[in-house]
Amino acid sequence: MNFAKTALLLAGLTAFFMGMGYLLAGATGAVIALGIALAMNAFSYWNSDKHVLKMHNAEQVTVQTAPDYVNMVAELARNADLPMPKVYIIREDQPNAFATGRNPENAAVAATTGLMNRLTHEELAGVMAHELAHIKNRDTLIMTISATIAGAISMLANFAMFFRGGSNRGGSNIIVVLIAMFFAPMAAGVIQMMISRTREYAADRLGAEICQNPLWLADALRKIERAAKGIDYERAEQNPATAHMFIINPLHGRPGDSLFSTHPNTANRIEALMEMARERGQLHQGPWR
Repeated sequence: MNFAKTALLLAGLTAFFMGMGYLLAGATGAVIALGIALAMNAFSYWNSDKHVLKMHNAEQVTVQTAPDYVNMVAELARNADLPMPKVYIIREDQPNAFATGRNPENAAVAATTGLMNRLTHEELAGVMAHELAHIKNRDTLIMTISATIAGAISMLANFAMFFRGGSNRGGSNIIVVLIAMFFAPMAAGVIQMMISRTREYAADRLGAEICQNPLWLADALRKIERAAKGIDYERAEQNPATAHMFIINPLHGRPGDSLFSTHPNTANRIEALMEMARERGQLHQGPWR
């Protein structure tokens, strides 16, 4: 299913670029756009994870530089029967985390310093288990590629303005420019909406199984939601196409940020985890260690 969704996203990007190229510069523009789209598709598959990590200025850490954090991820990865992912820290005060990578063998997890400073050991384990669940479910490929695609589509309006300046087609080209400026950001949002919200519930459930206690993730979500509402995340605001990758929507500082949110209601996620804990008889279970 994820392969089909990824193929659909790549085909949609190619068609969108070719259509805009044709409208802006005729048949020649469509051919040029096809070449750009194919190159971007290849880049997205092989390098989009590195691109997203760079967007957020993520720093790779090791057992020497962050022993507790890296050892926790290693233990959880063993529980999930996954290869050890690369581990990153993002120096941001907003508590948040995401996973990326085209497959489990080429995966990475990243957490902000705000997350690590605000959560208990058990709560942090719940969050990182959630991110490993995305890797195990192979959500990360489509999540990462869609972030690159959405960002690229949002850039089309800028290209449209460039073509406007050099065009001699007058009023008709101005209409095309206006259409591009209006629909490109909407298209980026629609692509994010194509990533089903149900993947978050699935990752919550599998993550709870990986860390062996649903309450740790439930408590973490409650804390993250409360803290994130009052703390801006400037890099996320500058790169809104990556918002759907985070465990909690990092965008809230500007009006309309939640218009195309791919995150389900946090209270509903917490209730689902509480119900899972009741089913497992873990409502009063003690800490992991």
